[in-house]
Order: sequence, then structure tokens, then C-alpha cells
Amino acid sequence: MKNILFILFTGIGCMMNAQSQDYNTKKGFAVNGYDVVSYFDNEAKEGNNKFVATYDEVNYKFSSKKNLAIFNKAPQKYVPEYGGYCAYAVAVKAKKVSIDPETFEIRDKKLYLFYNSWGTNTLDSWKEESPEDLILIGDKNWERIKQ
Repeated sequence: MKNILFILFTGIGCMMNAQSQDYNTKKGFAVNGYDVVSYFDNEAKEGNNKFVATYDEVNYKFSSKKNLAIFNKAPQKYVPEYGGYCAYAVAVKAKKVSIDPETFEIRDKKLYLFYNSWGTNTLDSWKEESPEDLILIGDKNWERIKQ
């Protein structure tokens, strides 16, 4: 009986420490190592290895000590939507697709990232359609595919 309880509580503890969702952590960092705080100043800045934080078991880089401090005060505010995967692909295809960290949009105080390669810029497609509707669809799709 003790062994069963030990296994049960160990399993629950591991589940409680697991990430709440899947994150796009190319190169070992969220957003390919770009500074998530800088996006809210309408800039895509690469992070620096001197300024690193971990939130929800994901590593983030920052371009400055100031941005690191801002993130640490309210990290959930800066975490990109859909785990940092392409917002358009999540909404339209319910797929996790990598992003170009320099292709982004801040909408309703949230960071959305997009694929932009080989002549395909999904931010353009996002803007041509109805972003508000795509967000509603993307939110529902993300609930199904986020693990």
C-alpha cells in the first residue's frame, strides 16, 4: 500500500511541475532567443545570454537588464500566444508551425508571432482576414493542440 501511495503522489508531483503547455523553444529559448518585452515597444530585439529568465520551465533571453526586470515582475503578460508558434497556422490549420521572430503583432496587449519564409508571410494573411475571428478560432484550436 505504501508503494502505491508513493507512486501516486510522485506522479501527481511530476504533473504539477510540468509545463502548462508546449512552447516553441527553438535554440533552447522561447521566440528563438528574442526579447519578448521588446515586442511591446514595437521592436524585435535579440536577447543576450547575460539576461536570462525561466518561466513555466521555458528559458527567455532579454536585450537588457531593464527588460529582464520588467519580465520578472509579470512574466505572463509577455509570454507569446499559442506557445510562440505561428498564430495564423494555429488558427487556420490547428498546427504548430515555427516562426520568424521578426514577424509579429501586438494585439489587445498580447504578442502574436508568425511564419515568414520562402515568400510566405502569414502576418500578411492574418491581416487580410479578420484577426479578431482568427483569434477566436486560434484560442479554441490551441486548447486542443497545446500539449
